[in-house]
Amino acid sequence: MKKRGCSLGGKYVLDSFALLAFLQGENGAQQVRNVLEHGRENAGTLFLSVVNLSECLYIVERNRGSACARQVWESLQECPIHIEPATERHALVAARIKASHRVSLADAYAVALALEQAATVVTGDPEFKEVEGLVPVLWLPRTKP
Repeated sequence: MKKRGCSLGGKYVLDSFALLAFLQGENGAQQVRNVLEHGRENAGTLFLSVVNLSECLYIVERNRGSACARQVWESLQECPIHIEPATERHALVAARIKASHRVSLADAYAVALALEQAATVVTGDPEFKEVEGLVPVLWLPRTKP
């Protein structure tokens, strides 16, 4: 299921691609900002797997240092995002997704969370084309502005 330019409503799972696009001001940052505002207005619910949080933070720390990663963490705590733990159920579902689809393990956790919450994944990561039949995807552009 492809969602492009759709009106916002319901539940969303952000993956690290979406968070990084927003934090780094890349193409798609405005769409992520819209989703975050949607959550702030209590018009929808936003989720992030702790596995995707970890992926985002290690990428920021590797590229910009630990102080920047700490700032990102502090900023995310102010966002209207429910950070979900990696439960045993998520691990089992993510393992099944990873075994049958060409996606990263972190992406499999995002899909597992989206399945559990009946949510749309927000991403621009082309790996999610593999799982469009499992969960709806709100696609972000991939190139920098």
